[in-house]
Amino acid sequence: MVKAVGSALATYQRKRSGMRLHLLALAAVVAVAFASCKKEAWRPGAPLAKEKLKVGVLHVTDPFSNKSGYAYAHQMGIEGMGRKLGLDESQLLYKINVYDGDSLGAESAMRELIAQGANIIFATSYGYMETCEKMAKEFPSVVFAHATGYKHNGANFTNYFGRVYQARYLSGIVAGLQTETGKIGYVAAWGTESSEVSQGVNAFALGVEKVNPQAKIFVKVTHSWYDPMGEAAAARALIAAGCDVVAQHCDTPTPQVEAERAGVWGIGYNTDMSVEAPKAVLTSVLWDWGAYYAAMAQSVVDGTFTAAPYYGALKDGIVAISPLSGNVKRAGQVERLVGEERRRIESGEFDVFTGVMETNDGRRIGKEGESLSDETIRNGIDWHYHNVAVVK
Repeated sequence: MVKAVGSALATYQRKRSGMRLHLLALAAVVAVAFASCKKEAWRPGAPLAKEKLKVGVLHVTDPFSNKSGYAYAHQMGIEGMGRKLGLDESQLLYKINVYDGDSLGAESAMRELIAQGANIIFATSYGYMETCEKMAKEFPSVVFAHATGYKHNGANFTNYFGRVYQARYLSGIVAGLQTETGKIGYVAAWGTESSEVSQGVNAFALGVEKVNPQAKIFVKVTHSWYDPMGEAAAARALIAAGCDVVAQHCDTPTPQVEAERAGVWGIGYNTDMSVEAPKAVLTSVLWDWGAYYAAMAQSVVDGTFTAAPYYGALKDGIVAISPLSGNVKRAGQVERLVGEERRRIESGEFDVFTGVMETNDGRRIGKEGESLSDETIRNGIDWHYHNVAVVK
């Protein structure tokens, strides 16, 4: 019996040993297969067949029902990119109404886009920046491109914006020549804590000053990128204070609608807001985000993508002002002056933030004969020009 038990035990051990060897072999095969898959996985910087491209987009609002303003301008850029590259509609994926102050919601939206196959994610609002940075570490085979921010990682996470202050300056010339009261209103999403907003206010103020040194710009802050009711209330307050032109750096056309209701003029933003307020709008500061989206997506396909931040200009077509409307007085004269200044900017002969500039609290910014750096303009303008007053 002892001999039988010993024989059975030996047989069990041989079987167990064989099973172990089989499992080890299977594990090795799985490891090799996994390594092979890893090797074959696409990485940013390598070519990617166009038919394999899938673009995910995060919108803060719904650009399909609200066909004006910030999100709609981005959507027009995405659709333009799709047409230029010849992408199928199935290659464009969207998440709408993703509040950029909710990092968990933004992360969930990005994960869903990646699960659907997105290998590029365009996150179109400043508040998505930290989530993009986190997700880029977790998903190295996905390109994350973030609008208006400043972070990037040199590999698969970049940011993009444009020198919108150049177009703001041109629109300031239009406003300065139009005003009769010498009071120009400006509905601003944020105050000097946001360089994006304050650079625009100051460039606009410089444009106004060039043609109308006595005019003043009155800024009313809403403390939100998107607040239709707050934007309308701010516009009404500025109009009640005597402003006869209302410009804006906020997402919706409500300031222009309020300007039209009050019988004054306006300068729109993001899209041509003469659509919503044809009797008020003089011109609008425009974004053509497609100028970036198409070039960036093509670089992914070509294998030339880099995570270097993008900062386009008037000459690149990413920013512009819309054609002057019939509301502009002395339109021919205004158009000639705006065209001349535009040519100076595009040629490099003139830069908006050049020389010594006096702030409204008595400081002096800049140096004679020198222009502010891109880094300072994007992230370091925490002041207002001397002809700007903030309305409480």
